[in-house]
Amino acid sequence: MMPLRLLTAVVLLAAAVRPATAADTVFPTGLRVGLTPLVGLSQSKSFPGFESDDKSVKVLVAELPAEAYRDVKQAVSADSPATASAKPQSIETAAGPAYYTIESGKDGTGAVRRYSLILSGGTFSGYIAVQIPDNTSKVYSEDAVRQMFSSTTVRKEVPVVEQLDTLPFKLTDLASFKNVRTLAPGAAVILADGDETTGFEPSPFMIIGLIGKTPAEADDRARFAQDAATAIPGVRDARITVSEPIRIGGMPAYETRIDAKSGKDNTAVTIVQWLRFGGATSLRIVGSSPRDQWTTAFPRFRAVRDSIEPRS
Repeated sequence: MMPLRLLTAVVLLAAAVRPATAADTVFPTGLRVGLTPLVGLSQSKSFPGFESDDKSVKVLVAELPAEAYRDVKQAVSADSPATASAKPQSIETAAGPAYYTIESGKDGTGAVRRYSLILSGGTFSGYIAVQIPDNTSKVYSEDAVRQMFSSTTVRKEVPVVEQLDTLPFKLTDLASFKNVRTLAPGAAVILADGDETTGFEPSPFMIIGLIGKTPAEADDRARFAQDAATAIPGVRDARITVSEPIRIGGMPAYETRIDAKSGKDNTAVTIVQWLRFGGATSLRIVGSSPRDQWTTAFPRFRAVRDSIEPRS
């Protein structure tokens, strides 16, 4: 079972509670989960969620895999011992039924109350973490948190421009991909012809993001690129067909191609990985296509690759 307490945040709730209305719903940038924050909380500039002006108060909002909610629901229905330490309680939200927990803990030397909520978004789970210092809990009560939780809702799509604005780089050509989804706001993005319901592997898709420190020497870069390509999650029986240094936008880079099987149906795919080196971080671009669609997919992958620009 995936535990309900997956993430934590620090939060101080304002004294006044507003009624939850659709007009007041705020979605953190790039996320499909939103709520009506209590008075005194505004969107954070450093994480997805809300915080007070003095930054001592935080409400973390996140998206988790769909099975996270299903696991909690099944554990509650079965009265699993795994839920005994923090028994999930049911609550009705604007998005439908959900579960939340309350726990006591420590934040440094101070005692805190932690609240966590999880609900179903269909193809994903919505998650909210709240933390309240004990010395403010009389003002910021459990009832206030429950009212905020009850306002939680989900939206089907996040506008593409909003998603792309969270990324540390610019994409100026989406090559007619039908779906755009940030895998984690501000970290990586997937461009796909499929979706979360049908699966991505049966159609061409790309994943683009930054990676940390990479080797400086050319020989080491070759080994690094090959290891990274053959270790792509969900890929099996990988065989390297191309492995060579190139340049992308004047920067040193490495191209690796593999033939492999991917997805639950063992789709035969060809995958290209480009690593563009430079600076403290490097850009990783992965394009995957069913082998019988590779001829038309590869030019699209290159068009997206060549349109990526640094964000000033």
